[in-house]
Amino acid sequence: MTRRTPISTSISRLAISLLLLVVLLPAAAQQHQKAMSAAEADTVPLLRGFALSFDLVGPAQLMLSDHGEYEGALRVNLRDKWFPIVELGYGRANHENDEVTGITYKTAAPYLRVGMDWNLIKKKHGPNRIFGGFRYAFTSYKADIIRQDLPDPVWQWETGFGIEGERCSQHWLEAVFGIDAKIAGPIHLGWNVRYKKRVHHSKTDIGQTWYIPGYGIYGDTRLAANFNIIIDL
Repeated sequence: MTRRTPISTSISRLAISLLLLVVLLPAAAQQHQKAMSAAEADTVPLLRGFALSFDLVGPAQLMLSDHGEYEGALRVNLRDKWFPIVELGYGRANHENDEVTGITYKTAAPYLRVGMDWNLIKKKHGPNRIFGGFRYAFTSYKADIIRQDLPDPVWQWETGFGIEGERCSQHWLEAVFGIDAKIAGPIHLGWNVRYKKRVHHSKTDIGQTWYIPGYGIYGDTRLAANFNIIIDL
């Protein structure tokens, strides 16, 4: 006579099997995903390419005001994660007859920034990026600071003062946050905001300079923004 397995035992075995499947399948899938991610990371080369970018805000500022910059950058792509960058620009200002001081200020000089950006998106290898980074920046420039002639209140002759070709320099740091979006082919558009902190500035014989190439209007800290056309190479 054949002995039958009780229905309760069969149900218990089935429940245990289902429970094991529920527990083990996600773990196996997770391990597989990790293995695939590791394999993908291993196949991504260190050097992923280069990109050239050109800022549009500085030239527009030059057209609409009395100061601004021309700026370009070369960025290196390391595994779509790290982006060493060099930014080179040329800033100039021609600020005439300041409303408060009556001083005319002129300068034109190059500036340099070097730093690193990090891709903050979880899926690093997509065409779009959100990044954060930092910069060290430096400029050395000459400034003309001239006060217009004014009548002496006692003798009534014209008096004025000024210096020309005064050598100045400034070092500063920048914290950067931005977005880089692919438009078509190798063309990207990007914008970033920057918080600038002055580290050192050499003063002229008659005080601070009104504008610093690459930094902007004089001050201990400053916020700025860039809008870039980016070309992947």
